[in-house]
Amino acid sequence: MNIPSSDLVKAAEAAVEAVSRPLELAVVLPTYNERKNVATMVARLDEALKGIAWEAIFVDDNSPDGTSDEARQLSQVDPRVRCIQRIGRRGLASAAIEGMCSTAAPIVAVMDADHQHDPALLPKMLAAVETGEYDLAYASRFAEGASTEAWGRPDRVKASGLANRIANKVTGVELTDPMSGFFMLRTETLRADAHRLSGVGFKILLDILATVDRPLKVKEFPLNFAARAEGESKLDQTVVFEFLVGLYDKWLGRIIPTRFALFGTVGAMGVVVQLAALWALLHLAFGERFVYGNWSESATFNVANTLAAVIAMTFNFALNNELTYSDKRLRGFGPLMRGWAQFGVTCSLGLLTNVGSAAVLKTIGIHDFVAVVTGIVLGSVWNFALSSKFVWGKY
Repeated sequence: MNIPSSDLVKAAEAAVEAVSRPLELAVVLPTYNERKNVATMVARLDEALKGIAWEAIFVDDNSPDGTSDEARQLSQVDPRVRCIQRIGRRGLASAAIEGMCSTAAPIVAVMDADHQHDPALLPKMLAAVETGEYDLAYASRFAEGASTEAWGRPDRVKASGLANRIANKVTGVELTDPMSGFFMLRTETLRADAHRLSGVGFKILLDILATVDRPLKVKEFPLNFAARAEGESKLDQTVVFEFLVGLYDKWLGRIIPTRFALFGTVGAMGVVVQLAALWALLHLAFGERFVYGNWSESATFNVANTLAAVIAMTFNFALNNELTYSDKRLRGFGPLMRGWAQFGVTCSLGLLTNVGSAAVLKTIGIHDFVAVVTGIVLGSVWNFALSSKFVWGKY
C-alpha cells in the first residue's frame, strides 16, 4: 500500500472522529483483482463523504492479486474500512448481497471499486433516501445530463440499451438504466427480501426491483460513467448469458432450479453435438455409410459412436464449466484434466442410472416412452448431483 505516512495519519484521525458518531452509510464494493483501486477509492470516499459517518465494505472473491490483504492493511489505520474475503464463492450479485447484509448502517450503497462510478454522487443519493421521499436512489448512465463518452465502449452502450428495455419489462418500473450497478437504499428494505433474491448473474439492482413486492419510489441521478482505472472487470464474456439466466431465475427458478435447468440445457445441446459428430465420423472421416448386419461396419459404428460420445462429453464439460458453474470455474491444465476425467465418470454412472431405471420400468409393464423419459430424467438428476459435488464441489 503506497500511501504517504502523512496521508495515513490524516485518514486515521478522520476515521477516529467519524466512528465516534452513529453510522449513517455503508458503501459495499465487490472486488476481484483490484488491489490498486482500494486505497484510492477510500480516499475518494473520504473526500466525498465529509461530515457523514460511513464505512466501506470490500467484498472480495479471493483475488489472487491480494486485494483482500490491501483492504485489511488499510483497515488497520482506518477502522471505517472492512473486508469480507469470500472463499469458494464468486459472483457480483451475491457479493453485493453479502456485503449489504453485513452492515449495521441504516442505509447502504453498492458501487464499483474501479472508479467508473463517481463517489461525489453519494451525498445527494443519501439525502434523497434519508428524507423518506424515496426508497431507492441510483445513478443512471442514460439519464438526461449523464454521459458514457469517457467509457469508450459504444458496443457496450448499445447492448446496455437493449438490456435496459428488457429489464424494464421484467421489473415493471420505467427507469433509464435499471442495469445500473450504482445504487442506494435502506438496509431494512434489502434485508426484508434478501432471502428471496437470487444472487444469480451480475445486476443486483434488477434483482431487487423484480423481487420486492411493493413498488419502490426511485430517485434517479445522472452519472458520468468513467473508464476503468485498474483491475479486472467482473463482467466477463458470459455477461449476456448471465443476464438471461437472471431473467429465467426470476420467472421460473423456483419451479426448476436455475443451475439444474442450465445443466439440462447443456445436456440437450450435447445430444445434438453427439449426433452431428457421429454423422461426420461415419460419412466423412471413415468414408462409408453404416449398414446394419455387417460386423466390420458395426464395429466401425461402435468406434465412431464412442468417439462422438467423448466429443459430446467434452463439449458438455466445457460449457458447464464456463456457464453452469461459472462461479466455480476450473482453471489451469491440471484442474481441467482432472475435472474432465471426473465428469466422464459421473456421466457413465448417470448413463447406467438412465438405462437401468428404464429397463426396470419396462419389465413391470410401463409404456416404452414413459420408461425412457423417466430414465433420462433420473440419469440427468444423478449426473447433476454427482457433477455438482465431485467435479465442481458445489450443490
